[in-house]
Amino acid sequence: MSTDAAPALTQPSSYPDPADAPAIRWGIIAPGGIARKFATDVPGHTASTVDAVGSRDLGRAQAFAAEFDVPRAYGSYAELVADPDLDAVYIASPHSEHRDLALLALEAGKPILVEKAFTRNAAEAREVLDLAASRDLFVMEAMWARFLPHYRAVVDAVHAGVIGEVLSVDALHGQMLVGGNDRLWLPELAGGALLDLTVYPLSFAHALLGVPDSIHAFGTLTDLGVDAAETVVLRYGDRAVAVAHANLETALANDASVAGTLGRIDVERTFYAPSDVELVRHDGTTASVHGRVPGGFQYEAAEVARCLAAGELSSRLMSWQATVEVMEIMDEVRAQLGVVYPGE
Repeated sequence: MSTDAAPALTQPSSYPDPADAPAIRWGIIAPGGIARKFATDVPGHTASTVDAVGSRDLGRAQAFAAEFDVPRAYGSYAELVADPDLDAVYIASPHSEHRDLALLALEAGKPILVEKAFTRNAAEAREVLDLAASRDLFVMEAMWARFLPHYRAVVDAVHAGVIGEVLSVDALHGQMLVGGNDRLWLPELAGGALLDLTVYPLSFAHALLGVPDSIHAFGTLTDLGVDAAETVVLRYGDRAVAVAHANLETALANDASVAGTLGRIDVERTFYAPSDVELVRHDGTTASVHGRVPGGFQYEAAEVARCLAAGELSSRLMSWQATVEVMEIMDEVRAQLGVVYPGE
């Protein structure tokens, strides 16, 4: 018989409301597609504002500023990070530039939120975090999924033992992104499926199970040498296995599931965006989370604001250690697939 298992899955209303977070003033580096979502969700769902945008192309920055009512536009990243009226900087550039732009902002004394994947590799991540530690500055990876209520509900339930010992994790992320000029196909921009798509299922597995004992990667490369698709198998001890699938050339189901000795939790598509969750335990009890909240980026932005107000250098929801550990997993995947980015 199905019963209400409300304590087994935390409902979105039980997590902090982004609208209640302290107000801070954001600057955006690189006004691309993902920056557009940030510039929509943050002022739309929090007390914070986007006060400046910077690009190497002043006209592009000005067009973005006009579209999103951003007060100041800069024609260089150096000018943006030098703005004394910004409380934090969001870095939304291609992965190839994350390390350099993060260091630039930190040198200017700015706390930063850096788009996932945090850098091209773990060594670059450590370099950024070491500088942040030496300057007592906040840094967080913008893995937005980890801050979403439905995602937190899954992680909290698994860690509380609701489905018992975890035996299997499966997550998929595939999008039909065929296009020779797209940045995801260019090695010099650290393109490929891994840093844009596969990072989501790998981070999901890491949030649930931590660092794997072994990693086995299988994939295909393009003529330019970036990964078009991969399947990554992570082993944890003698029983648990996580499988991450990603593909740039076809649309996958983009759902996720975690199964344990006491039951299973399914996350509907798209698992890394606001989604619904279903819990089915072997004793017949069920529970659900209706997690299709509007927006999405406001949750990570609100976490930054709360951490800054508390004087914290990192978030427990996406810690520096977690960022480095996921980067190390992806380093090993690239090593097995033979993917090398120019300039590393």
